[in-house]
Amino acid sequence: MPEKPEVITVVNSLKTKILGKTIEKVEVYWDNIIVNPSVKDFKNRLKNQKIINITTRGKWIIIHLDKSVLLIHLRMEGKFFFRTKDDERNKHEHVVFKFTDGIEMRFHDVRKFGKMHLLDKDNYLNELPLKDMGYEFDDKNLTKNYLYNKLQTKTIPIKTSLLDQSIITGIGNIYDDEILFLSKINPKRKSNTITLKECKKIIDNTNIVLNKAIKLGGTTIKSFTSSEGVHGLFQNELLVHGKKNGVCPECGELLKNIKINGRGTYYCDKCQK
Repeated sequence: MPEKPEVITVVNSLKTKILGKTIEKVEVYWDNIIVNPSVKDFKNRLKNQKIINITTRGKWIIIHLDKSVLLIHLRMEGKFFFRTKDDERNKHEHVVFKFTDGIEMRFHDVRKFGKMHLLDKDNYLNELPLKDMGYEFDDKNLTKNYLYNKLQTKTIPIKTSLLDQSIITGIGNIYDDEILFLSKINPKRKSNTITLKECKKIIDNTNIVLNKAIKLGGTTIKSFTSSEGVHGLFQNELLVHGKKNGVCPECGELLKNIKINGRGTYYCDKCQK
């Protein structure tokens, strides 16, 4: 699933293609992608709205329009393809945004897990799905004390807590492993055993890892690409995640590969006590 760096990469790509365009019509071929409002209202309300800006919140893409905001979550395999009105629609292109200049932005999602919300622009941050989200990785309010206090009541593994979008938003499975490796923290550790000093390490390394991934265009693995012909390069920088039968870059020991709450987890049990 795309994480914060991948979502930012997608947004940067979209900005070069659709900023300033006006939506003439929207076609929806898989209704379950549209969460709010009804599909009929979704299509009607988007007509003639102009794209003013594109930002992110956690793993959500936020398209700012004249009167509304369109929230899009790519989930496992969502991506955008750009076509003309004369191009035949692929069976996996489930939502088609038709612009007044004849260009179409098509939401392509093989697994149909992607989600979209159309909300009023004045209060969208205080509504679901955004209102319960935690701080962004680069928010000045994300301090060691904040994180420490959030973890004190949790006996679940720290790996799982860092995936909790109500604490820090935007971290997913790939970067979770990388952050904990750099912080020398075992992913199985109970969250409430993490010290204040270790909380600072986690925050510092979150910034290091995510900023580097953003500069490199995210991580292209499995099904994720930001758009056609655009691939991230951070997968070449991964230290532990996905390294089956790999060795620790610090001590040379064989890396562990286990499941924590169903998520594939890579770590070094010698360096990460």
